[in-house]
Amino acid sequence: MVEGDEIQDSSNLWLADTLWELGAVQFGSFTLGRTTVDSPVYVNLRLLIGHPLALTRVADVIHAEIRALLRMLHPQVEPFSLVAGVPFGGLHIATAFSLCAQLPMIYLHPRPDDLGSDIEGLYHPNQRALIMDDLLAGGGSILETALQLGESGLMVRDAVVLLDRQQGGRERLERQGVHLVSLLTLEVLMNRLRFTKKIRDEDYQKTMEFLRTHGHLDSDT
Repeated sequence: MVEGDEIQDSSNLWLADTLWELGAVQFGSFTLGRTTVDSPVYVNLRLLIGHPLALTRVADVIHAEIRALLRMLHPQVEPFSLVAGVPFGGLHIATAFSLCAQLPMIYLHPRPDDLGSDIEGLYHPNQRALIMDDLLAGGGSILETALQLGESGLMVRDAVVLLDRQQGGRERLERQGVHLVSLLTLEVLMNRLRFTKKIRDEDYQKTMEFLRTHGHLDSDT
């Protein structure tokens, strides 16, 4: 069912194809957030909000996989009663999942005085929340969310993202006690687009070299 904490069925390849069709995969030179500088590829997962059927399918796939992970002999995800979206990219993913799974959703709302965030939604201390975001690079946004939820008495053990850019975020989360589940890795996405002849070999090679230099990819991959 799951290998290397990545969902391993046709859904990940379907998502790769859908992202390409939406124009979400772009090549050039991009600086993304605090941890990604001069990346040769940018994946704009927020474009999913323009494709309701795709967003619904994403939520269905995550819901099915999370249930499977919970039911394993040695569960790979801990039970939870809330879903927490990471602003802003994770809000539409968490909202779609909340509606699909019929689970309450919460999210952090920055205070006007810039002194932290308030938690929007209904919750009580000692509840466990599953964090959701669209993309993982360095892991800072998820860790900040987990920290602020923890300060309000909520527990976080697991997080779900659509795309892991393989830039050390997974390992950073694991060191802080947060287990990651991803639908796609950047390597799988690039391999799919190359195999289906959607991208130039030059763009593929630049991305693989970027992952070998700045990410977590074997040198012989």
